[in-house]
Amino acid sequence: MGISSVLTSALAKMYIKSPTEIQAACIPPLLAGRDCIGNAKTGSGKTIAFALPILQKLSLDPYGIFALILTPTRELAFQISEQFAVLGAPLNLRTAVVVGGIDMMAQALELGNRPHVVVATPGRIVDLLKSTSGEWDLSRIKFLVLDEADRLLTPSFAPELSYLFETLPKERQTCLFTATLTPAVERVADAPPRPGKQKPFVHRMTAPVETVETLKQHFILVPSHVREAYLYYFLCNPPESTLHLRRAPPEPTQPSRKQKGSQSKSSKKGKPQKKSSANDDEVPEQPPPTIIFCTHPRTAAYLTHLLQTLHIRTTALHSRLTQRERLSSLSLFRASVVPVLVSTDVGARGLDIEDVAIVINWDIPSEPEEYTHRVGRTARAGRGGVAVSFVTERDEERILKVEERIGVKLTEMPLPEAKVLENLNAVSTAKRLANMELHDSDFGKREEIHKIKRAKRAADVAAAAAASAAVP
Repeated sequence: MGISSVLTSALAKMYIKSPTEIQAACIPPLLAGRDCIGNAKTGSGKTIAFALPILQKLSLDPYGIFALILTPTRELAFQISEQFAVLGAPLNLRTAVVVGGIDMMAQALELGNRPHVVVATPGRIVDLLKSTSGEWDLSRIKFLVLDEADRLLTPSFAPELSYLFETLPKERQTCLFTATLTPAVERVADAPPRPGKQKPFVHRMTAPVETVETLKQHFILVPSHVREAYLYYFLCNPPESTLHLRRAPPEPTQPSRKQKGSQSKSSKKGKPQKKSSANDDEVPEQPPPTIIFCTHPRTAAYLTHLLQTLHIRTTALHSRLTQRERLSSLSLFRASVVPVLVSTDVGARGLDIEDVAIVINWDIPSEPEEYTHRVGRTARAGRGGVAVSFVTERDEERILKVEERIGVKLTEMPLPEAKVLENLNAVSTAKRLANMELHDSDFGKREEIHKIKRAKRAADVAAAAAASAAVP
């Protein structure tokens, strides 16, 4: 395929011996200098499909800044940077991650050191470009990559992308990679090329089904008012096919004040102590690695508190956390210190976490393609996985749209209602405590601040669209 022996050795250390479909299709045209649009299922190796040609060409003429990779989420930016660092280690590759939530001055200094590859979210790289005093620029960029292009080519990123396309050199290679071919991506594929350029090479995935065969996809019918009880039962009793992936030890628990008092009285009287029941602080065995997806940050925070109260070790990933907190959550989950990650869709895109056994859709996504991205966090690279969607009385239409989109019928996974409801008292108490915790932490005030920011952002996007439409 034209890849150097140095990079081939780096791939071997990652246990990669043969290319995937997307890699075999896209690497040769990228090495030949063509623009490229690559479409493939999640977990099929899209990052390596653009990283290898970039590193191959960089090795022939190493300078910075050589390539700019744009992603819609901060977490994906860090992950792509890590993959570049591993592959590019023999080349002494320098990378920089430029995302929100981190000090801009420190990022500007890092860019001033001319890293070879910059991985960025559009908003932050544009902010830095507008504020730079000439210590660095993007005038010699040879590669521009839009990863998760379906998300980037939406109105919310339009002002930043428009600015970047005007700023970056015209003589560059542009690559779009996505698991979902949206109309916006198709328009780019069909657009006439610039003078002197070929039409982009386009690879469309051949499989008619958007999810992999090794993924078992189920739904659980649950009444909305006891959904938490069903979730707790499922996590305590995961599918047998996932049990071998359990890694986290049981959560140690401290006896409650009531128990402590009864223990001290019993010890004084010399009476044997009574073992606590399932509803009385009995500690469940921790589940295998599980990601629970929900729509709103508040729901993610609520479920995290709820499960922690029920002694299931859980961490959260959502936009209301600081960047440090988000990275910490991912590190704890990756290291199997915490077996459950509750995430909004910021965690649905591109994140490659080894051996995720189960993906749970707490909320059914409104857009069927988001389902594909969510469940793509498990059953990666040929491994097996389980996806379970909690379907309430309000979700029937959404789940039908998902099935139509993926070309697969979800199978029902019945849970024993009587056993589920045995823990209803404990779960109800945990629900009350979780809501109190959110109230005490001023989560609502932070939500209001973000609502104002979102409104301002929407106004900026509308103004940019109006200005663009006014240009003859």
